[in-house]
Amino acid sequence: MTTIKLFGVRPEDIPYIEAWSTQRAVEVDLDTDLLTIDTVHRVKGFDGVSLSQQIPLDEEVYKKLHEFGIKQIAQRSAGFDCYDFELAKKYDLIISNVPSYSPHSIAEYTVSQALNLIRNYNDIQQKTAEFDFRWQPEILSRSIKDLKVAVIGTGRIGSIVAKIFAKGFETKVVAYDIFQNESLKSFLTYETSISEAIKDADIVTVHIPASKENDYLFNEALFNQFKEGAVFINCARGTIVDTKALLNALDNGTIKGAALDTYEGEKGLFPSDQREGTFEDELLKHLITRRDVIVSPHIAFYTDAAVENLIVDALDATIEVLQTGDTQLRVN
Repeated sequence: MTTIKLFGVRPEDIPYIEAWSTQRAVEVDLDTDLLTIDTVHRVKGFDGVSLSQQIPLDEEVYKKLHEFGIKQIAQRSAGFDCYDFELAKKYDLIISNVPSYSPHSIAEYTVSQALNLIRNYNDIQQKTAEFDFRWQPEILSRSIKDLKVAVIGTGRIGSIVAKIFAKGFETKVVAYDIFQNESLKSFLTYETSISEAIKDADIVTVHIPASKENDYLFNEALFNQFKEGAVFINCARGTIVDTKALLNALDNGTIKGAALDTYEGEKGLFPSDQREGTFEDELLKHLITRRDVIVSPHIAFYTDAAVENLIVDALDATIEVLQTGDTQLRVN
């Protein structure tokens, strides 16, 4: 019987893993730990490996996987920047990911966070907690229908976000993408640059992948081009945003608020329990304490549908490599 070792397993994963295992007649072994130099010995004797990895792997881990006869690593996420493709090539390892596991979940969360920012949710909740029930100008909001939304990146997720705003709220939507989607032009207008897209937008939401080209794409120069009073949502990747530049834009009033489901220093933190740990990230602490910022721990995807798809697609990719020598979800 084929055997697969899974690392980084969480309680919500288990029902879907067990259902897949039964249906496919494949033996699985579940481990809550991540794959590291200290845990790689647990792979010995298995045919395949699936990870939910955030931190990079030491070269010795790649070497050990090769020695154990492992041919692949199936990452249970869209992101795969923790892997070294040169080392994977050196040790004959195929890396796969799950590029689309629930775009609707992320799009819905994005829109909800935009609504929270526009409707001054943090302020209202804080005042209510203090038993201040007055209607006041600082919590007066605007109608989404009257605003302009800029969607940066119109792939699987961004296109759904744009559709919800345009068709659900009748909002004017503009967008920027290197590759324009003709099918979206019935309800949005593409601009020729990010600067053109954001300059008059009341809501700016970003849906592009992490890459060397996109590192700190949203920097001080770009934030300075935002419309005064705009709000910014990042449910994509933390490294896209220069957090200090964002804070400066908030402090000087260029931007009214921000919702961040991803953070540039999140590796090792999202997800984790820091209640009794030595949580020393002062920048993240500052973001969390601000009433004009909504921080969440990379959970936009976190629905039952997404968890199931992450499990099924990653394990299917593992079997595909074992049976055919490759997979359509290969990223290296």
